[in-house]
Amino acid sequence: MPNTSGHFNRAPSALIFDSGVGAISIAREIRRQIPGLTLHFGVDNGFYPYGNKSEEALRPRIVQFARAMMEKSQADMLVVGCNTASTLALPELREVLDRPVVGVVPAIKPAAAETRSGTIALIATEGTVNRIYTRDLIRQFANGQRVINVPAPELVRLAEAKLRGETITAEDLAPVLHRIFDTAGGDKVDIAVLACTHFPLLREELDTFAPRRIRWLDSGTAIARRVRWWLNELNMDLPDRPAPSMLLTSAEDTDQRIALAFSEFTPECHVVTDCAK
Repeated sequence: MPNTSGHFNRAPSALIFDSGVGAISIAREIRRQIPGLTLHFGVDNGFYPYGNKSEEALRPRIVQFARAMMEKSQADMLVVGCNTASTLALPELREVLDRPVVGVVPAIKPAAAETRSGTIALIATEGTVNRIYTRDLIRQFANGQRVINVPAPELVRLAEAKLRGETITAEDLAPVLHRIFDTAGGDKVDIAVLACTHFPLLREELDTFAPRRIRWLDSGTAIARRVRWWLNELNMDLPDRPAPSMLLTSAEDTDQRIALAFSEFTPECHVVTDCAK
């Protein structure tokens, strides 16, 4: 049963924020590297998905809800587990919060350093693919290399379907794989950057159904390392086991889809809705 008492041990904690359940890929890596850290989850399901919303609508909403969820959870740091939110609102979040903010950015820098063919596929939502922030990362770290932009908004839906127990087929992934491998330069791609936190949830299926083997690179490991760095900076000692989690949503989770998706982290969970009120 959910813990509804509202009382939490003041063990070190982080709030992972996203519009959906894609941040599970980040949470799994943080839990693997830092098992004693308490993880709270903030889900702006009332505005899901972020990938097809305008920057003008998204930026103030991200700041509003992430800030409100940080206040509710009393977390020690915010992890923005969403590439769209990170590329839009990190400066504003760092300005309004008095706690560390860790963002997720496309893993273009390590991909550019590790590619042998000089050709990288950047798989992201349409907003992230086209954002100035992303183009600046490419200019800074992948200058002189070929980056094939692959918009793949349908992978968000497929990742959430997988978390509900549905089977993802070769037919489901065929359009995205076609955009990677059957475009100009696609035969040279040796690393694909999964630039949305939903996408690593489909790594096994992408690898299985791809026409040849390549590396699928995401930011989870780097984000977990950054969280650990902040814990050291803040001189926070971790217990052997994390405290109970909070699951905060911006709208009612009427079908329990979100609660079920996060159940691996939240066996005892205090659920809070309408978090900006």
